[in-house]
Amino acid sequence: MTVLPTAVVEVDTGSFFAIVVVAAVAAITVAALPKKLAPPVVVLELMLGIVVGPELLDLAHSDDFVQFFSNLGLGMLFFFAGYEIDFQRIRGKPMKLGAWGWLLSVGLAYGIGGALAAAGIVLSFLYTGSAMATTAIGTLIPILRDNGELKTNFGTYLLAAGGAGEFGPILLVTLVLSTDNPLHESLILLAFVALALVLALGSVRYAWRGWPALERTFEASSQLAVRVTVVLVFGLVLLASKLGLDILLGGFVAGMIVRLALQGHELQVFESKLTAVGFGFFVPFFFVTSGISFDLAALGSLGAMLKLVMFFGLFLVVRGLPAMLLYRGVLGVRDRAALAFYCATELPLVVAITTIATETGHMRTSTAAGLVGAAMLSTLVYPFVGLALRKSAEAEQGEQPPAAAGGQAPAIA
Repeated sequence: MTVLPTAVVEVDTGSFFAIVVVAAVAAITVAALPKKLAPPVVVLELMLGIVVGPELLDLAHSDDFVQFFSNLGLGMLFFFAGYEIDFQRIRGKPMKLGAWGWLLSVGLAYGIGGALAAAGIVLSFLYTGSAMATTAIGTLIPILRDNGELKTNFGTYLLAAGGAGEFGPILLVTLVLSTDNPLHESLILLAFVALALVLALGSVRYAWRGWPALERTFEASSQLAVRVTVVLVFGLVLLASKLGLDILLGGFVAGMIVRLALQGHELQVFESKLTAVGFGFFVPFFFVTSGISFDLAALGSLGAMLKLVMFFGLFLVVRGLPAMLLYRGVLGVRDRAALAFYCATELPLVVAITTIATETGHMRTSTAAGLVGAAMLSTLVYPFVGLALRKSAEAEQGEQPPAAAGGQAPAIA
């Protein structure tokens, strides 16, 4: 009898442990620092990932096993981005302004990208422009939650603008950047959306009936509500992947479905458990692994450093200028400036777009390093500026009540 060899997945336990330790050290550091001085934990995860990665200490590497967990973390990150998009709350003017703001950003980004391509600074205006026209609302959500911004009138407009700045680029990645046949991808996307709508309608219809059973498991070992949500997230991520769509779309849509299904219920306990699962384990894997994979050597050239500084400023132009122009009737000057800096905070989609661009030969490694470096710097700097501007505005005029369900928020003079 012949015994066939069993396939063994090689696991770099040292790298895995290093990533877990880095995630814990980042969280401890943020908790130990005064709140005013503490950087976003995702920035520390990225920076410490670079430190333990092959470019510096060489303690951790990104193999297939680590990359698998990184992809799960990315899916969970976009789940939370979709979950925070409360359509009942942002419908009306916030959603309209968010959509128009992103479209204006795309026009600015492609115009600037075209000029850079004509000057020979970048290879493709499409990939460079698409990377600049994003907003890391998924990355901002823990910062906004910790500072009580999610429930404010300002938070309503920011969620709408950030949602457009994340969902719009996901569609670009899915339909244009990662495919040679946009029409084929569009048909597949329509099929995916149709299935997602069926799931959403079914979830909304049966969530109320099954809610008592789910509530009884909140403190039980079965944790049914959390397990069902995890199945939905990774199921849609898997479906998107099998259909050739970007996995970010699956995570984002899963978040929106869960939000719709639980509309009107008390979510504090459930959200706490989801946050523990996502931000306690999966999401840090993505950011630490992104740091490990970061091409620090490519950033060492003068050209890459100049591109980093250039893109850092262009993020604010591309995403910040529409905020300053379009929100004049609903937000004061300081709030509009805060919105501009928040919207100019970019990271996960920049990493995704630059990865696609370099693999397909549409972007130099120096440009990719400059974009990712600028995105990391924007995540470190821009939220602090936004917070400072918001506190200044509140001190001067006080916070207005949250927007009504119709999305018609009162103007802030």
